[in-house]
Amino acid sequence: LHCISQSKVAALLLAGGQGTRLGVSYPKGMYDVGLPSHKTLFQIQAERILKLQQLAEQQHKIKCCIPWYIMTSGRTMQSTKDYFSQHNYFGLDKNNIVFFQQGMLPAMDYKGKIILENKGKLSMAPDGNGGLYRALGNQGIMDDMERRGIESIHVYCVDNILVKVADPSFVGFCVQKGADCGAKVVEKTNPTEAVGVVCKVDGHYQVVEYSEITLATAEMRSADGRLMFNAGNVANHYFSFYFLRDVVQKYEPKLQHHVAQKKIPYVDSEGQLIKPDKPNGIKMEKFVFDIFQFAKTFVVYEVLREDEFSPLKNADCQDGKDTPTTARHALMSLHHRWVLNAGGHFIDENGRRVPAIPRDGAAGSVTDDGNRNLKDGTDLPIKCEISPLVSYGGEV
Repeated sequence: LHCISQSKVAALLLAGGQGTRLGVSYPKGMYDVGLPSHKTLFQIQAERILKLQQLAEQQHKIKCCIPWYIMTSGRTMQSTKDYFSQHNYFGLDKNNIVFFQQGMLPAMDYKGKIILENKGKLSMAPDGNGGLYRALGNQGIMDDMERRGIESIHVYCVDNILVKVADPSFVGFCVQKGADCGAKVVEKTNPTEAVGVVCKVDGHYQVVEYSEITLATAEMRSADGRLMFNAGNVANHYFSFYFLRDVVQKYEPKLQHHVAQKKIPYVDSEGQLIKPDKPNGIKMEKFVFDIFQFAKTFVVYEVLREDEFSPLKNADCQDGKDTPTTARHALMSLHHRWVLNAGGHFIDENGRRVPAIPRDGAAGSVTDDGNRNLKDGTDLPIKCEISPLVSYGGEV
């Protein structure tokens, strides 16, 4: 909070993605997962920044701000800016919100030919979240940070509903350790979970993507039975300003592109638009974590998944993963625990106290002490939402 009170910490949001897999065409940050308040991801994150500024000001008796840099893509830039403007920047000073755009690269077929999106128009795709570094240099963002005196930057992805924006514990840990770069991680749930792992390769820290790790390696376990490679990357990173400047100026050109096979709509020789049902070409991307290898001091900070990581990627479906429902339940479950940890409790419609954990016995039955049983572990969480303007991280 001391660094934040001196206005030396910035938040950098990676928000280039559309909600295509969610079944919407607008930016993912504008999505409403169905909370009682109907707040979108953008609003939740904006209010967390507002609250954190207040907490730093209260503790250190000095006015401060956390500049918010938002990287969009060509397809999301205008709608994102319009959305913030329509909602009056959610109470933040618009001069402290800086929008910029990641680059685009042409998509190619398997023979290396550039794909046409329609007659006379190339099929272009964002250059991955690692396009951040080129964009920071090209669009004067590093100059803006330097002008403001920024020393620490928290970089994160838009789709994690539980993200602690500019988390003072994480930023403070990295500053204390003198880190160039830091990664927040959660323990992997199983060997085949689709997250990359932070590990050391040939003496350098890096993220090995789940698609690049063999099953035998993924299944290796330590003596205590935990996965040996268990530090799941959640796209939640710290950079010192000086390291980030070096990355932009020196290291970015050394980064390799990753090849992603995708289903890419195209026009055929007759000029007809074809929407393929299987991958037909490649998009080239750089990843934000590709620069870990250049850090002299790299730190890893492990947090509890249920407290800090619930990504929104897919539309709702039966037993779906990373859906609006799982994100909504994760946030309400976290807020339920905040109330319990603060000494609070919940009562049902009859005024009876709801137990903090399910009891033995049939769902809905009443125990000897007058408490009603909750259903089994698949029961819906108590509808509890706490505004970030009331509490940033469970503090009373």
